[in-house]
Amino acid sequence: MQIDVTHDVFRLAEVFTISRGSRTEAKVLTVRITDGDVTGWGECVPYARYDETLESVSEQIAGLPSVLNRAALYDLLPAGAARNAVDCALWDLEAKKTGKRVWELAGLAKPGPEITAYTLSLDSPEKMRAQAAKHAFRPLLKIKLGTPDDMPRLEAVRAGAPNARIIIDANEGWSAEVYADLAPHLVRLGVALVEQPLPASEDEALIGIDRPVPVCADESCHDRASLAHLKGKYDVVNIKLDKTGGLTEALALRDAARAEGYDVMVGCMVGSSLAMAPATLVAQGALVTDLDGPLLLAEDRLEPLLFDDSGVHPPLAALWG
Repeated sequence: MQIDVTHDVFRLAEVFTISRGSRTEAKVLTVRITDGDVTGWGECVPYARYDETLESVSEQIAGLPSVLNRAALYDLLPAGAARNAVDCALWDLEAKKTGKRVWELAGLAKPGPEITAYTLSLDSPEKMRAQAAKHAFRPLLKIKLGTPDDMPRLEAVRAGAPNARIIIDANEGWSAEVYADLAPHLVRLGVALVEQPLPASEDEALIGIDRPVPVCADESCHDRASLAHLKGKYDVVNIKLDKTGGLTEALALRDAARAEGYDVMVGCMVGSSLAMAPATLVAQGALVTDLDGPLLLAEDRLEPLLFDDSGVHPPLAALWG
């Protein structure tokens, strides 16, 4: 096998801002694994929150042996971006070699479209209201919050999109006291879910707190090993392939989380359609699907995912899987 890694950049349609900072482009790693005359590929987005860089993840992949399979990969790389891109490339490689779709290889039902959230960038209340009004036709909006001035922003978004379902991502920006103060207002404004309100290192404070709006673990949940630490704190887990380390673990985490009584959200980093493609399989039947990365881009892969009124559709074989 030959493993090749490239650094690719996709321009964003607009500046994208969360509580941790702003960006104008998505920087990703594309992994291609060639066996004979067949090549499979996958994409990952290294994330500084987890001490990942393009360089560090590239080095992890460069250290892999030339003979590789998905089972062995789990002993070679930890959960994270590097394993994600390689795992997904191996799935794609097997699909191309066997002439079967990945969902068939994984023993899954044929996938269909899923309604996806559309993320509004963090901005002033006035600008967020304008963003919300522009996208009010979308059934599900996600708001990036996590600052001391969140209520005016939330009120503005609700005014701009009175009929949309709203979810919030606080990006670890609140305290338990802030969440408790905001909770009645979240109910009043029809918020359907709050993602990671507290820092992962401080989420013990969620135990015993009334949760009138479901609380979702993002930074607190990476793979199946995380589940033991979530009891009594969260109602939903956010599965991202760049956290789980690929499709293989993402599917296992989904099943394990549901077996323990959690609802499932499937999310993403800001990447191209190639990064979202495997996640569409995990998102089947999820409480919340948040795979809007390609909608935020000014440019995408040659065979991008289809987004329409039915949601985000599974990939064509020409893209992945």
